[in-house]
Amino acid sequence: MESYIKKFEHLKISYEVIKSATNNFDKANFLGRGSFGNVYRGELSHFKGHSMVAIKRLNRNSKFAQGDSEFWIEFAVLYYHKHEKLICLLGFCIESDEMILVYEYASNGSLDRHLSSNVLTWRLRLKICLDVARGLSYLHDAKGTKKTIIHRDIKSSNVLLNAYFKAKVSDLGLSMIVHAKQQQTGLFINVAGTRGYIDPSYVKTSFLMKESDIYSFGVLLLEVLCGRLCFENSNDQHHTFVAMCKKRYEENTLQEIIFGDEGQKDQNSLKTYLDITFKCLQKSREERPTMPHVVEKLETALLYQELNEGAKLPNDYINMFLTDADPLNGTLKSIHHESESELKMLLFKGILINMGNTLFSRNMDGDHCETISIAACLTSTTNESQHYISSPEYYSRFAVGCYEPSGANFKTHIRTQFLSPHTTYFVNLVYKMKNKKQDIVIEYKLEGEKRTSYSFLSSEREDGWLTAKLCQFTSDQRSVDLEIMFYTKYCPNLLVEGIEFQPEKNVHMQPISDKDTYWKQKLPHDYEDIIKWSKDSLRWGTMKDLYSIFCRGFLINDGEEWFSLDKDGKKCLMLSARAALQEDKWNWMSLAETRFEEVADYCNLPKFDIICKFKSKVLSPQTMYGTYLIYKLPEGYKNVKPPPVQVVDKDSHPKEVYDVFLHIPQTPVISYNAKNKAIDRSNTLTMKGLPKRRRDGWMEVQVHEFQTRPTIKMISTRLGLSSYNMGLKGLTVRCLEFRPI
Repeated sequence: MESYIKKFEHLKISYEVIKSATNNFDKANFLGRGSFGNVYRGELSHFKGHSMVAIKRLNRNSKFAQGDSEFWIEFAVLYYHKHEKLICLLGFCIESDEMILVYEYASNGSLDRHLSSNVLTWRLRLKICLDVARGLSYLHDAKGTKKTIIHRDIKSSNVLLNAYFKAKVSDLGLSMIVHAKQQQTGLFINVAGTRGYIDPSYVKTSFLMKESDIYSFGVLLLEVLCGRLCFENSNDQHHTFVAMCKKRYEENTLQEIIFGDEGQKDQNSLKTYLDITFKCLQKSREERPTMPHVVEKLETALLYQELNEGAKLPNDYINMFLTDADPLNGTLKSIHHESESELKMLLFKGILINMGNTLFSRNMDGDHCETISIAACLTSTTNESQHYISSPEYYSRFAVGCYEPSGANFKTHIRTQFLSPHTTYFVNLVYKMKNKKQDIVIEYKLEGEKRTSYSFLSSEREDGWLTAKLCQFTSDQRSVDLEIMFYTKYCPNLLVEGIEFQPEKNVHMQPISDKDTYWKQKLPHDYEDIIKWSKDSLRWGTMKDLYSIFCRGFLINDGEEWFSLDKDGKKCLMLSARAALQEDKWNWMSLAETRFEEVADYCNLPKFDIICKFKSKVLSPQTMYGTYLIYKLPEGYKNVKPPPVQVVDKDSHPKEVYDVFLHIPQTPVISYNAKNKAIDRSNTLTMKGLPKRRRDGWMEVQVHEFQTRPTIKMISTRLGLSSYNMGLKGLTVRCLEFRPI
């Protein structure tokens, strides 16, 4: 056992550290009790940094407690199977009789505590269920192998919610690993789980299959729908409400027990949710859906709800198409009788108009998107006959298929009909390559341009097609005419589906300037290692394209950090608010416009700490860096004499103390640095303690600076910010940024 434990040395946390973090397991830090034992919260350092954690302590004295085997099962499953929808294992402790697991902290506790809360809107309930379904789907196909991990105890109390109500599956101590040969016949094993959630077939036969988890998940879906637990105890009797809900569903009276205002739920969203819920609860295992299918249906239910909560469709939407587009096969005529919700979904997915030559869609913001089939754009080619391919491998949304130039140059004339006015559009070529390893170089020339242009960057869509940006413009009307000549010298294996017009915010490509002639010297020598850190797979054609991606930046470390290069090729880093702040001391708000999609909101405390730790390799060595707080203050806040915020560098010896300002002073400011030397009035515009307004509308202020050293593997920052006269009132923090100064 000692040799086995030695493999996980980096996860070991001493018992004394855990005792100190929990104040000797004080009741004030008690979070809950489970079959494993008691759970406490505490703040300590671990292999991912320093943060608040949840600490599960094995209770050997309870007859209901799990034993050593369950401890090691949960440890192994979470160590070898990491997923954003599974609770993250941060450490463990085995000393004397103590067996302790340390997890990431979920500040909103377990889902069962929130079932009857109005804070959980229907949209948020759908997102929570989808999170759990994705986590369970991952377990059922563990890392794409032939193994299946069956949880065996799916229930609302084993779903944990973080500060912004993102769900994580927890408590895997009862889970079983089922190999390929056992998946069809099942695994004969003693029944385990929680009454009310256990699959009746499993109870009856003792045969365990992954469909048993699906039944339990169906019960959880019912709880979320009805806002209550699935069971109750009265007069020493245990009652479940699954059978009652099934009966009401069959009698079409379920709406009487559904939680919340029915008017706030999109009816198609609710119907989709109910259909998949009761399929999960089928008596026969064979009739239950797979978890990937459940995920798909919950995604559809969520999309219906999000579209319903978006902007209303104009009354003349259908008439606009019928008048202008000559729709294909009466598709639009047939949706006259559809609900607005169904019409929104149809438009979001896209409809073929203009005799099947135009794919029209509408994004979540209501902006119009058009893709024109290449067959409707092609005006000339050196080939005597145009060759189109229609096959499963190169499946096209257009009936004609995709065009194969076969090395010939070709010219296009593109006419749009339904663009949104006053919207910036990117014009993209939609294509695939027969030789997927070939570098991507699209050579073309716009009408009226003397110079030939090149597109190196591409973005892969969910359907597998690639898009290459050709140009951009701001529309002043619905229609536009473009002529583009394409040269195929650099891409003889090109297959073209069409020309796409996408609103600006849906495209995430930033080509580098042609004037940057020293980009090769600026690309980091360890770029191959950096690519591996990316949260999402990166795609590029040439090394210059890769450098452009590095300049734009990308998410690393499970999406909690943003890496990029500045104009001099120096490494820059942003940390999400969650990675830099104490999660339980803030309110958290989703904000799609930010890189991390969430912000720490409304600080009403007189002080808070910034605590973070990250690899030194993400910054350039022997470089002076500034640490910048990116934030906003409440609108309308006015103060002629803004109060200063005191910053304490907790890592300096002696501790360095200095003042910064979060509000832009309306009058000249005289401040003092750590050595009590007055800062001259003429320097107040450049002093590091004064804030600046960024181009994106947020504010920034430098709160720290440091020199990177080549011998340090990890960089740690611990700052304390305090203001006792309203200097922090209403503060919203987006992220922490490290960049050269």
